[in-house]
Formats: sequence, structure tokens, C-alpha cells
Amino acid sequence: MADYTKMWTELGLDLDNHDALLENLGGAYQSIFMSQEKRPEGMGYFDFVMSEAHGLRIQELRDEQEAGRKIIGSFCVFVPEELVLAAGCTSVGLCAGADFAQEEVEKVLPRNTCSLIKSFFGFKLGKVCPYMEASDLIVGENTCDGKKKSFETFSQLVPNFYQMDLPQNKAPMARKLLKHEYMAFVAKLEEMTGKSISLEDLKQGIATVNAKRNALARLSKLRSADPSPISGLDALLINQIAFLDNPARFTEKVNVLCDELELFVKENKGVKAVKAPRVVISGCPMAIPNWKVPAIIESTGAVIVGEESCIGERGQRNTTDDSSDTLDGLIDAVVDRYFKIDCAVFTPNQERVEHIKEMAKNTNADGVIHYGLQFCQPYIMESFSVEKILEKDGVSVLRLETDYSQEDMGQLSTRVEAFVEIIK
Repeated sequence: MADYTKMWTELGLDLDNHDALLENLGGAYQSIFMSQEKRPEGMGYFDFVMSEAHGLRIQELRDEQEAGRKIIGSFCVFVPEELVLAAGCTSVGLCAGADFAQEEVEKVLPRNTCSLIKSFFGFKLGKVCPYMEASDLIVGENTCDGKKKSFETFSQLVPNFYQMDLPQNKAPMARKLLKHEYMAFVAKLEEMTGKSISLEDLKQGIATVNAKRNALARLSKLRSADPSPISGLDALLINQIAFLDNPARFTEKVNVLCDELELFVKENKGVKAVKAPRVVISGCPMAIPNWKVPAIIESTGAVIVGEESCIGERGQRNTTDDSSDTLDGLIDAVVDRYFKIDCAVFTPNQERVEHIKEMAKNTNADGVIHYGLQFCQPYIMESFSVEKILEKDGVSVLRLETDYSQEDMGQLSTRVEAFVEIIK
């Protein structure tokens, strides 16, 4: 990586903390990703993106800002990238996948708060997330109660916070609420940019995001082959990078990788042996650098063939209908697409169980590992009913509850190894 010290200083990062973060990240990446065997050549691009995630990519965002483009940072798949692009802005995901500055975090949040919320507070208080510091607007969405209440404090830490309310059920009135919130978001984007979103702007935004989702869907489908042509770790990494990279470039590179993987499938080449135990991970999102559980699973010889998660299938499933000839019709199509997301904050949420069963069937999975972050009440509570219904349907399930620390590695490894032995 080139020397980006001047840029990081201008962004207000704490250089000592940031150096420590990059050192730990680099070490983890080398040991987890670069030690894998039979990786496709197409992963070279994604390795490069990761190596420059805090360098060249941030420089690109700053160059866009100098050209008059606004950067919109967010934490959740409910913030429509189509609308952001239509407004002539760029969407980026914010840091939330590792513990940082925990002592400072616990001065403003209860200790028993989920790791994801404590993480984005830690990245802010430790001044180590260049995406957060480079964003012109930070969007916080009211999904769970933990986020909703923590945003009351977080909004005091950043000068550019925007809060988006979200429904908790799928009733007609809830859809109206979602449309109201998206219309308000459009108004905010137009106010920031001084430009009204046109029909053609939104059609182009939808086309760009649909192309990205189609590329990721192509990747997901290839993982149903036995042997799987790509590891679950690499597939997760690609889904994580989807939140950071330029969308058109990312789409092109995913399709290039898929071309290579299609050849692997034809030649019966895979990352693991034929008939290796196949696992779907379901539950909480895994932001960079949260790779602990997938690394444990694949170290047993099993292969992860799907992620039923916001960073994975839940976030990329379904495209947006672009057939309307009116702006309001296209916004309705955006609302309809996002209203289908089966986040655990919804009640009831039978759609999610059906999606997990569908994924397990389509990927020829031998079992499902339900991943929940400690104190993430929606996913932990829902895990009991998910397990009960899936096992009634003949699908083996292991429920795991953990955080971002490494302290439970031994216990997790033992439980995962036992589960993989059962589903062999």
C-alpha cells in the first residue's frame, strides 16, 4: 500500500490506533484467506480491494467528493442504493465487524449490547474508520431497539447523521410507512445535491444495482455444484466487498470470476473434496473483518455453500422492477423490493424460515448453522423457532451464539466439529 498518512490525517483518523487496526487486519487476512488452497485466479482482484480498502478506495471516494459527488454511509441493507445512485451519490457500508476502543464504548453504552452496535461506536470513538470520516451523510436505520436507542447517542458523535424509520411487520400500513421514509430520504438526497432525481436517473440507478445483484446471484448458483468451486470464506468476502467497491467495477469482476468458476464446475474442480459436508450459515450479518465462524467451519473440511444473511442472500435476493414509466411507479418498485427483506425485526417472519429451507435445498446443504451475536435479541429469539421448524423438515441445525472476541474459539471449534461429524 502507498503512503496515505496525509489523507488519513486530513480525515481525522487516530494514526496509532489505525496502524494497529491495519496490522491486525493484515495478519488475520493472510492466515485466513491467503492460506487457502485451490483459490480461483479471479480472487486476486478482491484480495487487491481488501489490501487497499483503507487506501486507494478512500482516495477514490475523496476524488469523487472533489468532483462534487456526495458519499452516503450506512449500516443496513434497508438503505436503497438505487436511490443513492439516482441522486448522483455513492453508497458505502460503514465499519462494524470487530471490537475496538471497547473501554470508551462502555462509557456510553451498556456492556451487554450486541457486538455490531458496540463495534461501530468503537470505530468512531477510536477514530479508525475512514469510510465513516469520509461520509457526507451517515444513515442510521431503526431496525432493532438496540440500534434505535443507540442512535440517540451516536447522532451526537457525528455531525451528519440522518435517521430512517422502518416498519416491523408486513401490513399494508407498514408498506406505506416504508414508502414515506424512502420519499423523505429522496428529499434529503435532493437537498444535499441541489438536484432533483429524474425518471432516467432512477432507471439508471436501478439498472446498476440490479446488475450487481444478478452477478452475485450467479455466484450463489455456482456454489450449488459438488464440489463447490469456491470456498464460503471467499464468497463471504465478495459479499462484504459489495458494500465498499464501485458497483459497476465490482459487477464486472464478479462476472469475470464466475466465468472462471463455470469452467471449474465443468472440469469437476472444487475447493474441497466431492461429498464434503455442505453448510448454509443463517442469521446475523458478518461485516469485515468478522470471519471467525466461517473460518472455523471450513477448517473442519466442510464447505459453506450459502449465507442467509444481510451480507449474503438476504441482502441481494430480488431485483427491482424497472418497467414503470413514471418516477412514482419506480419508487413504488423500490419499496416493493425492500419490503420483501425478511429481517428478524419483522413479526411474524415465516418468510425467513421458508427462505432458509429453500437455500438448503437449492445448495444441496447437509445442515444449517444459525449464527447469532450475543445480545442481538431479534436473531437469537428467532433462532429457536427456526431450529424447531427446520428440524421438523429434516434439516439438521446447530445454533451458535458468539461475539467478536477470540475467547470462545476452542468451544466453538468443538461444537462445529461435532456438528460436521453428524451431517457427514
